Amino acid sequence: MDALPNDWLALMFLVFMLGMKHGLDADHLATIDGLTRFNARGNPRLARRCGFLFSLGHGAVVLAIALLVGTLTTRWSVPAWMEDVGAWISITFLALLGALNLVAVFAARPDQVVQPVGLKGRFLGRLQRAGHPLLVAGVGAFFALSFDTLSQAALFALTGTQFGGVSHALTLGLIFMLGMMLMDGVNGLWIARLIRRADRVACIASRVMGLAVGGLSLLVASFGLAKYASPAVGAWADGKELAFGLSFVAVIALSFLLALRLAREPARV
Repeated sequence: MDALPNDWLALMFLVFMLGMKHGLDADHLATIDGLTRFNARGNPRLARRCGFLFSLGHGAVVLAIALLVGTLTTRWSVPAWMEDVGAWISITFLALLGALNLVAVFAARPDQVVQPVGLKGRFLGRLQRAGHPLLVAGVGAFFALSFDTLSQAALFALTGTQFGGVSHALTLGLIFMLGMMLMDGVNGLWIARLIRRADRVACIASRVMGLAVGGLSLLVASFGLAKYASPAVGAWADGKELAFGLSFVAVIALSFLLALRLAREPARV
């Protein structure tokens, strides 16, 4: 888990980037994919909004954590071990998700649309077959009850209180939520578009995103491992958290734009 900057504007921008990055987590993509596909035939309008609604429920938990941490911050501080535990959990999950999504891309048949692979979504079971907006948001809220989400929300909430108490903690929580909703909402729309078409272009577009998400997940996991293995790498990376977050989001966003462009192309018969 990266340290956060001391400048308020830089902190807000970084938290927004972290929210966008969190929304592009392979587990988010896989769960939104499942919810969108479940509703695609019976309720196409809801299918297009699944990413936004999932993120809304997820963000509500983040805001609750920010409020709780902001209120209790005078009597509690994050244990020193939490940062290391959170970092190793993140590295492990990113490595697994990256490998699984790359395997999914290369194992898919040429005429098959690649679906993102997640780990947490497998434990949701029937919850992924939610056919009401409140239930979709509820899945997002339930999904947020994980160590990585809670620890990240607690970290920037604690940092926010140093600038002005609970209101600043809630502001950062809201900014994180907005960044996440942006990417999850776009992802839901993109998946709904791919579902409506099953031609060669859709297959190519899904591979573009699968390769981008899988490759970047492995790259971020490898870089996190390198920081622990080499103090020189950690020293070089110190203070560059904003640049790294922006680069990650930029690469995924460009992949999204390329995939969307491909998905808009007229089908060839």
